[in-house]
Amino acid sequence: MVVNLSQDYSLLSNWVSELRDEEVQGDRMRFRRNLERIGEVAAYEISKQLAFVEKEIQTPLGTAVCKVLKDQPVLATILRAGLPLHQGLLNYFDKADNAFISAYRKHNRDGSFEISLDYVSCPELEERVVIISDPMLATGSSLVKTIQFLREEGHPSEIHIVAAIACTVGIEYVLRSEPHCKLWCGAIDDELTAKGYIVPGLGDAGDLAFGTKVQM
Repeated sequence: MVVNLSQDYSLLSNWVSELRDEEVQGDRMRFRRNLERIGEVAAYEISKQLAFVEKEIQTPLGTAVCKVLKDQPVLATILRAGLPLHQGLLNYFDKADNAFISAYRKHNRDGSFEISLDYVSCPELEERVVIISDPMLATGSSLVKTIQFLREEGHPSEIHIVAAIACTVGIEYVLRSEPHCKLWCGAIDDELTAKGYIVPGLGDAGDLAFGTKVQM
């Protein structure tokens, strides 16, 4: 399942346009906040598909029967670029457990790259809903490798993926590898360069959110 969250041209479309806009990108705080907002919208939409149970709540005037989330999800993010998107999800799933994965492109001299995973910290995952946030779903390689790594720690009942911008090539690769995943995208672009960058995309989300880094 793939959901394009900006398909109906809500306020989320405004936030995506600002993420892409070179004139707005210089404001790192606004860039991070727009990613956070997309995470909040995705959290709300995902919550509609989760299990709820009835619970009696005592008010000052009586008893109310309310529906509450049955189980808390695990929010996983790929460092460092995923942190603002992750925060948006955490703002809504504020009692969730969290997982953090260090996955990055290790570039070779010939221009090719490999996905390197250096660090994973996660809670118990067995039969739990896992929501993975990564702002740019380009080739899909890092996401697939991350999911495979997480499966070594347990077998989630559901896996949701949240991306601010996704490429159709990456979406297709993820669904071939993990057909039961559900993808929630702020916007979907069709073009991917030979070096694996989304066009028109928005550039390097990690650099725009936190500053440029030295290439290792």
